[in-house]
Amino acid sequence: MRLWIALLVILTAAGCADTGATASRQTTAIPAVMPSPTAISAPQLFPATPTPIFGSTNAASETEFAPSPTAAPTPPQVSSPPSFQSEPLQKMQVERAFPNLSFKRMVGMAYPNGGSNTLFVVLQPGVIMAFANDQEVEAADIFLDIRERVSDRGNEEGLLGLANPRRSVLARFTGHPDGGTADTASERIIMEVEQPYSNHNGGQIAFGPDGYLYIGLGDGGSRGDPQGNGQNLSTLLGSIIRIDVSVLDETDSYSIPSDNPFVDQAGARGEIWAYGIRNPWRFSFDRASGDMWRADVGHNRFEEVNIVRR
Repeated sequence: MRLWIALLVILTAAGCADTGATASRQTTAIPAVMPSPTAISAPQLFPATPTPIFGSTNAASETEFAPSPTAAPTPPQVSSPPSFQSEPLQKMQVERAFPNLSFKRMVGMAYPNGGSNTLFVVLQPGVIMAFANDQEVEAADIFLDIRERVSDRGNEEGLLGLANPRRSVLARFTGHPDGGTADTASERIIMEVEQPYSNHNGGQIAFGPDGYLYIGLGDGGSRGDPQGNGQNLSTLLGSIIRIDVSVLDETDSYSIPSDNPFVDQAGARGEIWAYGIRNPWRFSFDRASGDMWRADVGHNRFEEVNIVRR
């Protein structure tokens, strides 16, 4: 079993603010019932399930990264959303799927195909826990522990990885034959992207319905995208990128799908699938339509959930 891991780009904050409030850390538990692994079909290795944002919205200050403007800009007028014909939402109730388990700084959950019936939980300091998909389960085991390679000093940094200079790292680890643990020495680094600040580093990787690997990278941080990365096609920052990792060669080089939108555009990175993105905290693929739904981190007043297309 191979485990793909986004180094550094998994966050804990659902939102950012410039109010000067301190960041909070919470102990969180799993608040949603997980479907049976048999409900997921190939070709996804670790299918992207709709991942809730755990805990309350973080009010971490961004004033440490950039000076406050002299006057707050007038927010744009938001027009009314289009009217869609749909059935009214039914009343729902959230229940604890695993009442005997609780994790601190949990940032994600996934489970593989193959009938192992095992869930994997990502913890920001640099640990992946594994446990049986059983409502009565009482303990989780360490699947991968790379805390010695991780720094989570910044509230939006952590699993998996931070180095000097700061960078996001995409890496692959191979599980032991018994499937119970991963080999920490098996790390293969596929991609590294320099990060100018400790926030807006991204947060999600997932295999799409087409079998390609999608990676979310934020605009690089600070406030208001001061480097203009979100509108710059020559950088991978501020983008959803799409690559083919099924053909890794001896140098761990990936390939770029030929139908990516900017493959033949001079000065543009061919890996980019969509751009103009602030900080893609989470995304998943609609199992019916194949559309990508993305949660993008807002700044003080609201967050966004977007449908992203090529």
